[in-house]
Amino acid sequence: MLSIIQAAGWPIWPLIACSVLALALIFERFFSLKSSKVVPPKLLNEVLGVSRTGIPSSDVITQLEMNSALGEVLASGFRAVQINPNCSEADLRAQMEGSGRIVAHRLERYLSALATIASSAPLLGLFGTVVGMIEIFGAQAPSGSNPVQLAHGISIALYNTAFGLIIAIPSLIFWRYFRARVDAYLLTLELAADRLARHLASLPRKV
Repeated sequence: MLSIIQAAGWPIWPLIACSVLALALIFERFFSLKSSKVVPPKLLNEVLGVSRTGIPSSDVITQLEMNSALGEVLASGFRAVQINPNCSEADLRAQMEGSGRIVAHRLERYLSALATIASSAPLLGLFGTVVGMIEIFGAQAPSGSNPVQLAHGISIALYNTAFGLIIAIPSLIFWRYFRARVDAYLLTLELAADRLARHLASLPRKV
């Protein structure tokens, strides 16, 4: 591996940095976007069951808020009713939408960085190719070509092109995968918030 890096020349180092960063982002997103951390399957039904007779206590709401991203959105609806027991369904929806935007921003974190790596890695590989071509042309002289310099230029061009594609393709695949996963989570959060808003609006209110 070290011999390949040496053959690829100095343009390979930005690509290596991009590969390390992309790998770190992919592992981080896999950990952060687990279903148990975002939308636990049974949480909504449990929340509806607990609140069937009224708003749960502040301690329960705090625990719900710390449970997951879905719990954070649902807890914001309960807090809105705690603050104003006679708030309208529109106010409930607005409160949960605000919380949902904060959660959405957190779910989409680092995705733009991964997309940037996917789009910039081929350009960095192309840059390495250009550097290799310069080496190749520099090997030409009136007295003849320098075989060592010529081979080095070819290796720089080919290795950097290959590394750029090797980094860009998985980064693009994982970016699209995470993007689709986040969109699915956001739809689930929206539907859950709508269901809770209708549920809370149907509860008896204080006069």
